[in-house]
Amino acid sequence: MSRLVHHSKLIFYRISSIATSRNGRFLSTGPDKSSGLNDSAKTDKVEEAETVEVPPPPTEKLLVLGGNGFVGSHICKEALNRGLTVASLSRSGRSSVQESWANSVIWHQGNLFSTDSWKDVLKGVTSIISCVGGFGSNSEMYKINGTANINAIRAASEEGVKRFVYISAADFGVVNYLLNGYYEGKRAAETELLTRYPYGGVILRPGFIHGTRHVGSMKLPLSVIGSPLEMVLQHAKPLIQVPLVGPLLTPPVSVNAVAKVAVRAATDPVFPPGIVDVYGILRYSQQR
Repeated sequence: MSRLVHHSKLIFYRISSIATSRNGRFLSTGPDKSSGLNDSAKTDKVEEAETVEVPPPPTEKLLVLGGNGFVGSHICKEALNRGLTVASLSRSGRSSVQESWANSVIWHQGNLFSTDSWKDVLKGVTSIISCVGGFGSNSEMYKINGTANINAIRAASEEGVKRFVYISAADFGVVNYLLNGYYEGKRAAETELLTRYPYGGVILRPGFIHGTRHVGSMKLPLSVIGSPLEMVLQHAKPLIQVPLVGPLLTPPVSVNAVAKVAVRAATDPVFPPGIVDVYGILRYSQQR
């Protein structure tokens, strides 16, 4: 009886093996030697697959106008720390700062009043930060703060530079009248920027900028005064609305904060265009 049962099971097993094999070998109840060969072939194909070289993303190139100055040098340093290719354009060329980061900046000498002398510098530039400004007579201040920057904005727009950040200045009430040419020049440059760069133009309006300033071989620690004032005045925003004297209470801001926000505004495509006041600079500088 047991032999009969065993024989019946054997017949059933063979029939089921034949039936399932008709639908494909993957249904076979027996071992499939060819499966091992196919798996091996598949493995070989994966191992021998040709490697496709993906080109690296395009490098951001930042041009800093006035990159050898107090604010400009900090912007260059901040941009380098973020892995950007950094170039600077100024009338004197290379910075006098004797620090290792300065060797990584491409220094150009040129005059913003003569576009032909520096237009080639714009080749490959994706964004610009202008720190150009100065003092003198009213006509000189308008020319330096206004005309020079307007020339730069127009040339950048014509060359197809994507973003442009302008370091302007906060209003200081009575001081505006005393430095009429300075502020008229700044506001004229702002108007040109917002016209040419409605979606990629950012204007920073800091007040007093503090930090360690190099004057020849001397170092001026402006933060000794600026930092305590910043801590106090940043919480006195309502006082700025007081006529005439209110703007004098605009809080100072560190040069590192200005540099951080400027570089972000120049490279972050979602950074909102328009004017950023000192409180906006303080807020953005605290973000990562």
